[in-house]
Amino acid sequence: MNKIMSMFCFQCQEASKGIGCTLSGVCGKTPEVANIQDLLLFVVRGISVYNQELRKAGNASPEADKFVFDGLFMTITNANFDKQAIINKIKAGLALKNELGKKVTLPNPPDECTWNGDESEFETKAATVGVLRNSDEDIRSLKELVHYGIKGMAAYVEHAWNLNNENPEIFGFMQHALAEITRNDITIDELISLTLETGKYGVSAMAQLDAANTSHYGNPELSEVNIGVGKNPGILISGHDLKDLEELLQQTEGTGVDVYTHSEMLPAHYYPQLKKHKHLVGNYGNAWWRQKEEFETFNGPILFTTNCIVPPTKNATYTDRIYTTGASGLEGATHIPARVNGEPKDFSAIIEHAKKCLPPTQIESGKIVGGFAHAQVLALADKVVDAVKGGAISKFFVMAGCDGRMKSRNYYTEFAEKLPKDTVILTAGCAKYRYNKLPLGDINGIPRVLDAGQCNDSYSLAVIALKLKEVFGLEDINDLPIIYNIAWYEQKAVIVLLALLSLGVKKIHLGPTLPAFLSPNVTKVLVDNFGIGGISTVDEDIAAFLA
Repeated sequence: MNKIMSMFCFQCQEASKGIGCTLSGVCGKTPEVANIQDLLLFVVRGISVYNQELRKAGNASPEADKFVFDGLFMTITNANFDKQAIINKIKAGLALKNELGKKVTLPNPPDECTWNGDESEFETKAATVGVLRNSDEDIRSLKELVHYGIKGMAAYVEHAWNLNNENPEIFGFMQHALAEITRNDITIDELISLTLETGKYGVSAMAQLDAANTSHYGNPELSEVNIGVGKNPGILISGHDLKDLEELLQQTEGTGVDVYTHSEMLPAHYYPQLKKHKHLVGNYGNAWWRQKEEFETFNGPILFTTNCIVPPTKNATYTDRIYTTGASGLEGATHIPARVNGEPKDFSAIIEHAKKCLPPTQIESGKIVGGFAHAQVLALADKVVDAVKGGAISKFFVMAGCDGRMKSRNYYTEFAEKLPKDTVILTAGCAKYRYNKLPLGDINGIPRVLDAGQCNDSYSLAVIALKLKEVFGLEDINDLPIIYNIAWYEQKAVIVLLALLSLGVKKIHLGPTLPAFLSPNVTKVLVDNFGIGGISTVDEDIAAFLA
């Protein structure tokens, strides 16, 4: 690998210069971590090739199923920066791949299956198996579009698996798709078909997670969430995994330690079985990218359950207060091991740490309202339909997705502020932090911002749209008074986009920039067939959307 390009990654919205990160990751990844992640993905693809063959024979390996979604999740943007943890995963994957390979005979195995290098070869091999292994720009673009969709799907599958909900059919498709992108002879048409199929299974994965969450914790309900602080020391939990939060709440009960949610964990307060814990005090701070300032003032330990880590600076005072678990990792942080034999994770170390810390410093006060997943909105369906038919609500704007550091994302705050007062925002994901604390009011008692939950809960927005289509007796989901203006950042947003496309939704606008991994020709396919578009100025876009 030459000195000019020590890595190449363009999987997130912040890809350097809108092209790709080549010297170090804007996210904080070093070239060494970026490349070793590429090698882990290479091993994951090899395992997928073997296990899909075993699945055809009715003999798929459950260990391989789990390794695939674990390995994919570790490489999602801002999830794992711990090089040694990733190397350990690669070693385990190679051992597993070799065992699977003994059971399968392939006439023309891909490189992903034939390489069995030792650790001394890791860095050399890693330099050859990344994104640029595919020289054809359009093939590369479509393969990575599928790859990133499968990564996003892996996150949803892992959360559901943690709640004892799994679907072998989804595992099978994920591994089939990963095996397909190892092919050197795959065509553009085959990849376009695979992309749409990825979206179809994305809907299934989101439905599976929705069922897992609601069966364990109840349907999210209209809730007011405190954004102030209490007087006890606290633990701040970030990421997305509700099972980790549940076990942390159980283990902190009666200890004098409060628990606060951060960023994408905010929607935990909407679930009846989680918010019944009185020491789940509130939500601290804003979207993930503000953590460098907000973790300083929290004073207590922080637990990352999934992605959304920003590596702290050398001068940060909270570095020794960071704990990771699951797919997340950060060099120097304390990692809490996985569950063994169905027993809960052991959070005693972080709890004891919290007891020695000062209570959080208050940075804001008040409450925010949420809990508008599909069950809650459908309970208000008559009220919503009446408001639409009576003209009180003219349009819904889906503004789900991710937040990020770019100043251009102020667009979404301004967009929400300038929308006509007879419009309602449907949201999910951390994009909502751009406007969920604005005084936007309500329409006949219906809040103008309806927050369905995490990015995982974008499924709720699809269910709501499909129900409204039924209620209004429409033939086409695109005839609904719904505009899609979505902010994206990482790979879970990619699977949400593909899922919406598979449901037939058209004219989705993505911002603040279109993905760097879309080649001009692939972009044209998406524009011509689905009406995908970018954003311009707030005033121009609102005028166009309302025309």
